[in-house]
Amino acid sequence: MNYEQTLEYIHAVQWAGHKPGLTRTRTLLAALGDPHKQLRFVHVAGTNGKGSTAAMMASCLQAAGYRVGLYTSPFINRFNERIQINGVQIPDEELVKLVEQVKPAADAMEDVPTEFEIITALGMLYFAQQKCEIVVLEVGLGGTLDSTNVIDAPECAVITALGMDHVKELGPTLADIAAAKAGIIKKECPVVSYGGVPEADIVIRRVCAEKHAELTEVDFSRLKYEGGSLDAVEFDFDGLTDVHLPLIGSYQPRNAALAITALRVMRTHGWNIPENAIRTGLETVSWPGRFELLRHAPAFLLDGSHNAHGMRATVQSLRDRFPGQKFVFLVSIMADKDVDQMLSLLAPLAVRFVTVAAHTPRAMTAETLAEHIRAYGCRAEAAASIEAGVARAVELGGEGPVCALGTLYFSGDVRKAFAELVKG
Repeated sequence: MNYEQTLEYIHAVQWAGHKPGLTRTRTLLAALGDPHKQLRFVHVAGTNGKGSTAAMMASCLQAAGYRVGLYTSPFINRFNERIQINGVQIPDEELVKLVEQVKPAADAMEDVPTEFEIITALGMLYFAQQKCEIVVLEVGLGGTLDSTNVIDAPECAVITALGMDHVKELGPTLADIAAAKAGIIKKECPVVSYGGVPEADIVIRRVCAEKHAELTEVDFSRLKYEGGSLDAVEFDFDGLTDVHLPLIGSYQPRNAALAITALRVMRTHGWNIPENAIRTGLETVSWPGRFELLRHAPAFLLDGSHNAHGMRATVQSLRDRFPGQKFVFLVSIMADKDVDQMLSLLAPLAVRFVTVAAHTPRAMTAETLAEHIRAYGCRAEAAASIEAGVARAVELGGEGPVCALGTLYFSGDVRKAFAELVKG
């Protein structure tokens, strides 16, 4: 098997016809010797900010001297980003070897595992083989029935900002969504919650009480945040002052406050995480595709906002970083998202839109999306490809800012197309 064949195998199995549940993941891991039982975890669930918070915590734990696994989704440029140790992506040859181990076990199962379940097993096996001391594990979708939830009680369960997303799978209310996310809370494990949504907070508090799990809610009154530049945001949080965070979205200091709170809770449970390691970890964290500046002047931004809750935070960041400016937006949005709510947030900041379709069957066609946008009285044109869309957006942007957003699934293609365009 070579690397390309390995990826083909991983991506071949879809959700279609599969019932949600943990049985397949448990069966597969048991056939592989239960590698997850050898590991300790930080488990991260939530609607928005999961990846950023997980990346920050992994960076801080690494700065504290631990060997840290990081499991995230989706990837931006390469699949290997999803499975990292101390900031280094799994090498191609290691991935090939792991798939050769996992494939016979998966193929022998009567109810074959899904793509995400196979990837979860690959991650667990790799982290165990590489003797990670702690793994920061990002939930794929929800919590209760997510394949990452096969783990025993984590060192800390972290719940990021909650909002309305994936309502088809998780339920139509914030309480339903909170209940699904709270599925990662295990008996007597420390829990740190972003909080701030009363309907959801009630559910999380109730589950913590039922599980005798110690709950800490982030005290955002201790966060002081002056703003920032196009290189870093500066903030103080609860005694940690003048932190220069290279993730420049206006929402990132709040995610950092959540990460700091969770790391300090872990410290009370015996983890050696000095304050200077937290500072170093935050100041050196890398998390591409989230309000990321690919070029300073004229500005070209890439952002992963993919639901109304995330879009609201991005729009605030655009207003903060580029006061009074209007944008050319390059957009692709999944057809199953609240497209109109997302567009209503962007429209006031738009000079015009260029639409493209990300390479996934879930993406709305470029032409349909352009029609939606025109209904807001905005000018929009559909591009035949992501490369053509990037070139057109840059051309229309001239000396003004351009922002590509709407889904993480086109981030890698946008980055590549922009790099080629600039190279000329």
